[in-house]
Amino acid sequence: MALKNIRLEVMKTLEKEVDSYIDQYLIPVEKIWQPTDLLPDFQNENYMDEVKQLREEAKELGYDFWIVLVGDMVTEEALPTYESWLMDMEGIDQHGRNSWSKWIRQWTGEENRHGDTLNKYLYLSGRVNMREVEITTQHLINDGFEVGTGRDPYRNFIYTSFQELATNVSHSRVGKIAKKQGNKSLAKMCNLIAGDEMRHHLAYRHFVKTIFEYDASEMMIAFQDMMQKKIIMPAQNLRQSGGKMASAFDDFSNAAQRLGVYTTYDYIDILEKLNAHWEISKIANLTDEAEKARDYLLKLPSRMLRIADRIKIPQDVNRFKWVEPNGIV
Repeated sequence: MALKNIRLEVMKTLEKEVDSYIDQYLIPVEKIWQPTDLLPDFQNENYMDEVKQLREEAKELGYDFWIVLVGDMVTEEALPTYESWLMDMEGIDQHGRNSWSKWIRQWTGEENRHGDTLNKYLYLSGRVNMREVEITTQHLINDGFEVGTGRDPYRNFIYTSFQELATNVSHSRVGKIAKKQGNKSLAKMCNLIAGDEMRHHLAYRHFVKTIFEYDASEMMIAFQDMMQKKIIMPAQNLRQSGGKMASAFDDFSNAAQRLGVYTTYDYIDILEKLNAHWEISKIANLTDEAEKARDYLLKLPSRMLRIADRIKIPQDVNRFKWVEPNGIV
């Protein structure tokens, strides 16, 4: 049987359980938090007091922090790109509304709240140039992204397993910094978003583990291929007004590393966690090609650590149009 047909058969087999995955890993709309639960309520008479408190708390956060928060928000706001990418996977019937398309739509609904929350917070904070931020968001959606997965569900689920945990780490760390600076409201937002990302990570991680049970060799080869290409970030093509595609990502990434929000060591740690959970070292009856792929995956973390120890993070703060100095530093 052709590899494509095997993949489709595996996806059909997993699809029988998707409704249970939705119940396990996603939260009903009526029960989950919404952005307005965390932001000033403009229907209350004291809404201006709430806005003033939000703006006052925002004054204590430094320049790199705002760059990272904007970058995280813009990444979340590019959600249309991610939904259309996942809907294009083999085995997804977006027009017939099969269980897989149901999963993606409900996952999208949960993710949509993240950008909404952070966008409103940034607007109310008064600390960023929202028009420049909005231009960046539109560019990121217009430019799209290519993560090297094609339409292959195996590679797509590897990517989402990795990326959802990476966003969990980033939002959680931003929340800790905010809390340390006395910004409890922003800390709560980031922690709730991080919690969503962890649930999504656990779901995609489960999908991959199940696929290993049905098609271990091809899943192993797909995993090796994704790690060899490297897991690129959704904001890889980040740019500001007047800038070229991907011109701002390195500066955003450097700010995140300076703050310790998301570093090369976190990337390595995620790989090690996935290797351990999927029990890569214990999977048997692999093809020769898959055995080589497994060897590569098991050796990769130590190889990357040796490289990471030699990397120097630039300490110079590059100015963004998103954030004006105006005493924020």
